[in-house]
Amino acid sequence: MMNATLWSLRRLQSVNDAQLAELADVLIDCVEGDASVSFMHPLPRERAEAFWRGVAEGVAAGERALLVAEDGHGICGTVQLVLAQPENQPHRADLAKMLVHRRCRRQGLGEALMRAAEGMARDCGKTLLVLDTVTGDSGERLYLRLGWQRVGVIPGYALLPRGGLVGTTVFYRELA
Repeated sequence: MMNATLWSLRRLQSVNDAQLAELADVLIDCVEGDASVSFMHPLPRERAEAFWRGVAEGVAAGERALLVAEDGHGICGTVQLVLAQPENQPHRADLAKMLVHRRCRRQGLGEALMRAAEGMARDCGKTLLVLDTVTGDSGERLYLRLGWQRVGVIPGYALLPRGGLVGTTVFYRELA
């Protein structure tokens, strides 16, 4: 899948050191931009790289699927599927860490990543996806627009990167 003027998407089967550094850059940029993505501000590079090393191990073990978007500056977006689920849920995956660098926002990249992640889930034999997102955030609007089903809101679920509680909205999507 490709947008010739902006970025291209591809699934990584393994993550090399350069890609790990670029993924850390995207995560740090998102946290600096106040995205609630499990980390507090400031996010040290060592912590960001440690997170992505763990993801890379999951990818290598077949427990995660990792999709990246790349532009002329490198990796500018990413999304993961957590494929490893309990034995009574082999049909399901968690969609996680849908991140878009601020330089590429409002260009359709989030939608492209989501559509590609859904295709990747189908390719992996998954028929149900679940995710959670900050209530009232742009991600919530995107997921609703793409046909995800809103389950509900959990108030005060997490802290924003610079502090302050925020609710999370849970979504699911059945794949045809």
